[in-house]
Amino acid sequence: MPEFRIRRTALTVEEIHHEGGPAPHTPRIRASIVAVVSNPFAGRYVADIQGAMEDLKPLGETMASRLVEAMGGPGRVDAYGKGAIVGEGGEIEHGALWHVPGGYAMRALVSPSKAIVPSAMKVGGMGARLDVPLGHVNAAYVRSHFDAMEVGLPDGPRAGEILFALAMSQGGRVHSRMGGLEAWDVTGEDGLR
Repeated sequence: MPEFRIRRTALTVEEIHHEGGPAPHTPRIRASIVAVVSNPFAGRYVADIQGAMEDLKPLGETMASRLVEAMGGPGRVDAYGKGAIVGEGGEIEHGALWHVPGGYAMRALVSPSKAIVPSAMKVGGMGARLDVPLGHVNAAYVRSHFDAMEVGLPDGPRAGEILFALAMSQGGRVHSRMGGLEAWDVTGEDGLR
């Protein structure tokens, strides 16, 4: 059983009052949580790493719970995303271990959640930043919720570490006007529309 020791976590909450145009009735909320953990696979190639997703599930559940709480509860979340930055000595596949533990943890708390959890990952050095994509929780085609939240820490990931991230938002972009499927027209049957 690999060990992903937590070195540091950070929780960020943003209130977006306007983007240069008229202010919305209530500010849009975006939040992210990151955890920098040791990478037990750094510096060597390990053929079978898929089982490590099970070891990461408690981390995903803890991070998702803290993030939902910061958002004001599951009913206030209508977009989500996840990501990972793998530090020196690791490979991008180590970041892919986050798909199930991070994504399923959020989907379990934000119900219904029919749409996939958008994801981004990369290999990067200390201080690297990542744009975590956001998408509507029930319909991937809701253009107003296409967004990203930048995450990262100045001292991570160090060599032999991974930064795992989750992000959520409430409401579409403040001045969304690109048309397409609107959030209030979502049927939520297939994860697309």
